[in-house]
Amino acid sequence: MTRTRIHNLSISLDGFATGEGQASDAPMGHAGQRLHEWMIATRFGAPIVGRTGGTVGVDDAFAQQHEPGIGAEIMGAGKFGPPSWQDDADWTGWWGPNPPFHTPTVVLTHRPRPSIEMEGGTTFHFLDAAPAEALDAARGLADGRDVRIGGGPTVVRDFLAAGLVDHMHVVQVPIVLGRGVRVWDGLEALEEDYEIEVVSAPSGVTHLTFDRKTS
Repeated sequence: MTRTRIHNLSISLDGFATGEGQASDAPMGHAGQRLHEWMIATRFGAPIVGRTGGTVGVDDAFAQQHEPGIGAEIMGAGKFGPPSWQDDADWTGWWGPNPPFHTPTVVLTHRPRPSIEMEGGTTFHFLDAAPAEALDAARGLADGRDVRIGGGPTVVRDFLAAGLVDHMHVVQVPIVLGRGVRVWDGLEALEEDYEIEVVSAPSGVTHLTFDRKTS
């Protein structure tokens, strides 16, 4: 059975997964890269910023789980582009001609457009759909492999609220953002549905894994 997974979801101590004020020159708003410095420092994350090398400890071990077994991704409009990207017919995402997903990717938007085939195996499919319908579409594209919910936080929250997430990896970063978009709002008692493990890393972040209970 295809699983639905979330990986490397970085949140602040006060629960924000992105900052306020997202713009074309600020994909994460006022948070900048602070939520993801732990990952950029790893061997997995270094290529994201054009570096080689990187750490190979606990953080890298968790970060590396992002890709194996993934056949499709689902993301929200806010992850694909800045506010009003739908008005730009030439916008193809933040990532240039070869996005890092290398799978079919469903972009949830109230203003769908024709699919865009990119280099490296990524094809963006634009869909106006509720979580369950979007997941059905992604599973149809995943060729029997798992589906990753890539964010942003609103999409993650919607899929959690709908009971559609089987595995989730959250990274709590020791910063306070104070404003932005929170993950946990409206998800009271979520922990009752999951087995949760916690690992503290020397970098100062805390890795939490949530696996849906089977009974």
